[in-house]
Amino acid sequence: MPEYRSETDGLGEVKLRADLKAVQEKRKHRKLSPEDMIYTLEMAIACAISYWIITYCLAPFVAKASDFLGGMWAVVATVFVFRDSRANSMSAGLERLIATCVSFALCLLYLSLFPFQPLGMAALIGLGTLIMMLLGRPEDIVTTGITTAVVMVVAAISPQDAWQQPLLRLVDTIVGIAVGIGCMRIGSFLLVQKQAR
Repeated sequence: MPEYRSETDGLGEVKLRADLKAVQEKRKHRKLSPEDMIYTLEMAIACAISYWIITYCLAPFVAKASDFLGGMWAVVATVFVFRDSRANSMSAGLERLIATCVSFALCLLYLSLFPFQPLGMAALIGLGTLIMMLLGRPEDIVTTGITTAVVMVVAAISPQDAWQQPLLRLVDTIVGIAVGIGCMRIGSFLLVQKQAR
């Protein structure tokens, strides 16, 4: 069994239930702070910016359906990197970029040679899983698999020039990561400036 998986015994399950109950109790009594409201606003603005950049910048070059998908994919990347600290955002951005690059390389190679096939998609997800394990990044297997599935299914929906889908999704992801991290940094800077006064 891979080392990142672990079995639990009866005691572990009891501890897990107790931990879940403690988290649920804490959530019941949590009140929103002004910082929570700022974080919420920052995320919403960052998502709108990501969507706008992709849908308006790519619009002249791609079909409308790909335009909307690109906007959604950029927003997903923005949400993915929007974490509780700059360090966590940078780490999430790197994770997302590595997973996307692995998926990009696999899908581009496959779609340059073959049309979409469900078995091909499954094989790419399996290969991506293996690559992430070999890279020592088992925590990024899910992101690699999801990215691969999205790229391949979109290639099936739009089979003409299917090889472009990995390139487009890579651009969407990079824009979403950059906007998310950029907005986090700007928000953190403004919050520190406000607290310094």
